[in-house]
Amino acid sequence: MEKPFETSLNELEKIVNQLENGDLPLEKSLSLFEDGVKLSRACRERLIQAERRIEVLLKDSDGNLSLKEIEPESLRAERKTQTGKRIVFDEDDIPF
Repeated sequence: MEKPFETSLNELEKIVNQLENGDLPLEKSLSLFEDGVKLSRACRERLIQAERRIEVLLKDSDGNLSLKEIEPESLRAERKTQTGKRIVFDEDDIPF
């Protein structure tokens, strides 16, 4: 299961603080740096996905950009459970 965005971001901030202190052995610093890069990429991807779920930039017939709100992918798509049964999500399934 994927970590929540906020958890990943907090872990990344802790790693950055540890690396900025500069009092770690080289191997520990390299290990933390690798972990930080992975967390940074995961956070970035989650933000990109969130942006795509919220709005889509469209050009109108005049070439001007306008914003159009879209539904989250999970609300439009049919999903299959682990048993293979199809589930269709709609707005009534949103908990908030």
